[in-house]
Amino acid sequence: MTATRIARHFAASVLLPPLVLLAVLPAVFTGAGARRWGRSRVEELRAEAQGAKDAAADAFYELDSAQRDLRITVETITAADDTPPAARVAADFARFGQRIDRVSQEYIAVVDAHDLDSGALDAAAAARARQELLRVRDEMVRTREELERFGRGLGPLAERAESQLAQVAPAVERARQALREATGALDEARGAGLPAGEPAAALAALGPELRLLNEGAGRHGIKPTIRRAEDVRRRAEAITAEVRRLPVLAAGIDKRLASLRTRAEAITTRAGHVEPVLSELRRRFTAACWQDLQRVPEQAAESVRQAHEVLARARRAREEQRFAEATALLQDVHALFGRTEEAVSAAGERLRRLNEVAIDPRREIDRTRFVLRDAQRLAMTNRTFPEPRHAAPLDAAAERLERAVATLENGGRNPDYWLFLTETEAVRGMVAAVVEDIRAGR
Repeated sequence: MTATRIARHFAASVLLPPLVLLAVLPAVFTGAGARRWGRSRVEELRAEAQGAKDAAADAFYELDSAQRDLRITVETITAADDTPPAARVAADFARFGQRIDRVSQEYIAVVDAHDLDSGALDAAAAARARQELLRVRDEMVRTREELERFGRGLGPLAERAESQLAQVAPAVERARQALREATGALDEARGAGLPAGEPAAALAALGPELRLLNEGAGRHGIKPTIRRAEDVRRRAEAITAEVRRLPVLAAGIDKRLASLRTRAEAITTRAGHVEPVLSELRRRFTAACWQDLQRVPEQAAESVRQAHEVLARARRAREEQRFAEATALLQDVHALFGRTEEAVSAAGERLRRLNEVAIDPRREIDRTRFVLRDAQRLAMTNRTFPEPRHAAPLDAAAERLERAVATLENGGRNPDYWLFLTETEAVRGMVAAVVEDIRAGR
């Protein structure tokens, strides 16, 4: 009996009526559904936060790209323009940079503060992450939009800067081409046996300038780079021209050396004729007529000796291809020979003039009086009386001429013809000064 009651109770507990089962089932299903619904809400918030994170990342990338693009424009403007507006652009962009750094750091801090992949992320944390990410995204978007507006306002400055920047590359290329041509010219000169040391040193001095050009306008500025390029080009072209003149210069120096050697021989020969002229002067005229010429033969010989020494130095400079020094030395020789020839010629010219005045002094007197009367007529042109500043020196010249004539006539058998000639020449000089003043005034 006991076993039978136990079996019946078990069966009754297992085989419940359908109504009882229907009553039990809703309670079971209600607890499981609540748990699944909570999990789906967290995932939804996680996805929204992740979307906000992606949007913030896009905004960060776009802001960074806008800043980098605008930095190029600003650097171009500041490199090309040193005016106050360009300085203000640089300052404004620097302030934007500080703001971008601040919002970028805030973005990174927000991303680091929220681990959206964490299994422990709850709905509140996900919602808070989404809210903060959207906020920082909006701030980056606003900053980018303001930066873009700032960039659009740089149009005129940017166009002007880009126009100048476009000049840099051609200017630098012209400088490089000029350097290549100078190098080629030096190679040709060396191949012809002309070391061209000075032009080579000048070309080597352009090396640092070329290095600065290669560093670019971004580092040194557009205008300074263009100026440097033009300076390098001019200097390189000057070196090229100098090197290409070297063969002609060398040939010219050789020709002048030969010519001056010949001239030295001619001066030596002419100096040998001075002593006979001096002898005749001493024999026929008073000492005052020739005394200043006594040392002409000695001076001529000394000048020729000095010239030979300088010519030897010039020849050595030519052989060592110091052409500038050789040219300067040849100019010194030329000047020395000019003075020597003048002194040598003075003796013969003195004898000729003294002979002429000794034969007929009237010709010298008439010549001087004609010059004086011509000046007097000019002073009276269109005037009743001459100006005192003209009349006084002309009267003084006339008196001086009369004194010179009287001295000559009273000089006896050996008058001082040279004094007479110097006096008449001085009178003509006085008259010429007055004539020049009259013509200048008119």
